[in-house]
Amino acid sequence: MTVYRPKGPHNGAAMLVLPGGGFEVVATDLEGTEICDWVVQQGMTCAMLKYRTPQAWPAENGQQRRPKVLLALEDAQRAMGLLRQDAASYGIDPHKIGVIGFSAGAYLAANMSNTEERTYPPADAADRQSPRPDFAIIAYTARMVDTSKGRNSLDLQPWVTISPKAPPTLILHAMNDSMDNIRQPMAYALALNDAGVPVDLRLYAKGGHAFGMRPTADPITTEWPGQVKQWLHDIGIL
Repeated sequence: MTVYRPKGPHNGAAMLVLPGGGFEVVATDLEGTEICDWVVQQGMTCAMLKYRTPQAWPAENGQQRRPKVLLALEDAQRAMGLLRQDAASYGIDPHKIGVIGFSAGAYLAANMSNTEERTYPPADAADRQSPRPDFAIIAYTARMVDTSKGRNSLDLQPWVTISPKAPPTLILHAMNDSMDNIRQPMAYALALNDAGVPVDLRLYAKGGHAFGMRPTADPITTEWPGQVKQWLHDIGIL
């Protein structure tokens, strides 16, 4: 975990960044340090996590299944605990620590949002802190929808759990994402809404997958940071 602190005024909020990479690699620049550059410009502390990879998802009847112990999730939960435990030394409010995840990292952010259980034994006081973020930003998530139910199904995979205690969530996705179908975020958004969790959904016609924060001709690549900033204002973080 690498922590970046704003050079100017600090508002006490913090964001844990979980890059994507398909659980094979961690895209620490496109969806990591480049995101932190923007986060600190908003007066927030940013922590970029390089979680454990690779970890293969086992195949069963021709379909991937979630590992019983997801190493990357353990790392993300540990990181959140450390940020809360050491909040005073970082100058952050322990109740204003959120997460932003991209692709595989978005899946981890969703998992963090919906559980407080850890699959590893507590090591110290940091592991007694809640690993659940105070807000979550989910960018082009995957591995949520049960694709065996048919093209138009919005049923979640059996390993996806939804908690009414999940934090306010903002979801970003492009309709033409050829890697992760638009039904992935739609199913998650509807499930959160059904559980009474405040959820905002921002969909764009074009943008593809893994656009990060690098500008292209597609509007989403230049507009989504502003959408995030406004949303953070709306929920009282900024």
